[in-house]
Formats: sequence, structure tokens, C-alpha cells
Amino acid sequence: MKILLSYFYLTFVLLSPFVACLSQAADAREAESGSAAPDLAFGAYQRGDFKAALLEAKKRLQINPKDAAALALIGQLYIEGAGVDRDAKQAMDWFRRAADFGNAESAYIYGAALLQGLNVPKDRNRARNYLEKAAALNHGSALHLLGEMALENEGKPSDFPRALDYFKRADAAGNADASYALGVLYKTGKGLDKDLNTAAFYFKRAADLDLSAAMVEYAIMQFNGVGAPRDQQAAIALLRRAGMAGNAVAQNRLAHIYAEGLGVAPDLSQARYWRDKAREGGLADSALDFLSSAGPKDASGKQDQSAPTAPTQSKTQAPMPPTFQAPLKK
Repeated sequence: MKILLSYFYLTFVLLSPFVACLSQAADAREAESGSAAPDLAFGAYQRGDFKAALLEAKKRLQINPKDAAALALIGQLYIEGAGVDRDAKQAMDWFRRAADFGNAESAYIYGAALLQGLNVPKDRNRARNYLEKAAALNHGSALHLLGEMALENEGKPSDFPRALDYFKRADAAGNADASYALGVLYKTGKGLDKDLNTAAFYFKRAADLDLSAAMVEYAIMQFNGVGAPRDQQAAIALLRRAGMAGNAVAQNRLAHIYAEGLGVAPDLSQARYWRDKAREGGLADSALDFLSSAGPKDASGKQDQSAPTAPTQSKTQAPMPPTFQAPLKK
């Protein structure tokens, strides 16, 4: 299994700001003191007044230099370039300080950066230490990344028991990537007994958390009735959901379903639409090339390339095939 460090790093830092931690810390202080005073740094960040957010966070640090949430917020401002010049190296220093004072998300970010060598010197041992700090605070993404590290195991045979432990803890914390990883391990029987029912269980958990790759896996199992109760219409709906989210594998599956009439009446317009979407996503499939010359033409004699609409319940359903035979391409 590949460790997608850049993905974790960029997704978390740029799309998941630390304001939630700042808000939680403020709530905790107010609960202890009985005060309903507003958190000025958090409020300023929320309304987009980033210079004021920086000023208020630094005021908090004058009162308490160990205020991890304030340290994390300043790191977030520097990584975003919000109210300050963007400075990823300085951001890492703020995240490190926040991590040292118990901020789980900062520990995850700093650990992932150390592992990849992103704006800090690469150091696998220190990376593990910081990820373990986050994991001890039940940080799902850190637990998942530690599980991936156990599988990679520095080029040695994968440490499956340790990976499973991390993945299961991350899954319990609601991490979709860990749920998906467990599904893959149970599906393939790597490091444990193969169990398709358990694989489907974990794929569904990840799909329910909007992980499109898991939607594809669970939908195919559901379509075929392998590891999950057979329900082709629900499977097609799930593939459409993943396809609309941009998953090229789901789009390719849908192209085969509509081209071959698998669980639905054949619909070449829909098949072409999803094939072309998959191609745009980088998944070409020569088995679908025939769609370019198949199907009705418009009034000018050209191929009708109109986008499809969602299938309606009034459409006559084609006989259900024994299994969905279209090859899975990843």
C-alpha cells in the first residue's frame, strides 16, 4: 500500500484549518472559568480578519506561552499566507511548538512533513515520534499513516499485526482511509484470513464517509452479491455517486453497465457519457471504443453526444447477469 504523504499533508493543511481546535480550547477555558467571553482570535479568523486573528493569538501567547491552539492557529495563518506572507517553513515551526504542547493535528502535520521532508529536514524517527503523539490523542489520520508505515516497514516484510492495530484504531476514530485499508486487507487476505463479508463491512463504512474508492469497491461487491447482499440498483446508484465525485473507475464501471445492459436497459448515450468522463480522468478502455460509432444520430447526422439523465424507475430492467464481469481497472 502506498503512503500518500503529499495527499495527507496538502489535504489536511489547506482544507482542514486548525480553527476547530482553537474553538474547542476556548470552550474548555470558558467552561472551567464559567466565562462566556468570546474567543477573539477564533472569531477574527472566522470572519476573515486574519491580521486581527494573528494579533489576538499572539496576545494569548503572552498570557500563556503553552497555548497550543493559538500556536496552531498562527501556523495555519503562515501556511495559508493569510494576513502574513506565506512561509511554509515558519508554519512548520509553529506547528512543531503546538505539537510539543499537545495539539494533535499539529503533531500529525509536523510528523507527516518530517516523513516526507516537506519544508523540514526529512527524519523518519522524529516523524514517527510526532505521529505517535497525535495517535495517543486518537488522531485518525495519524493512526492511519502509522498503519501505512507499518505496511511499508522500511523495505522489510510488512508488519501486518501492527498495521491492523493502527488501522482499527483509526477506523474507530472515523477515518475513512483506514476503513478502506482494512477492506483491502480483508479482501486480499494479506496478513490475515481472507474475509469478503468483513471487507464489504469496512468498504461500506468508508463509503458512508464519502470515500469514492470505497464506494466503487462496495458497489461492485453489492452488484455481484459477493460479501454483501445483492442489490444492483443500489450498487448503480452508489457508482453514480462516486462517478459524480470524479472517480474514473466508477465512471468506467457505469459505462460498461449501460453499454452492456447490466441490471438496466442498455443506454448507449449514458455509456458514452460515462466512458468520456472516465477518459477525462485518465482511464481509457479500448473495450468501450465501439461506443464512438454506436447509437442514434442527431438531425445533422452526427453522433448524439447529449449528456444522460439519471435512470428512472419506469425503465424496463434488463435481465440480471450472474456477475458483473467488467474488468476492474485501477
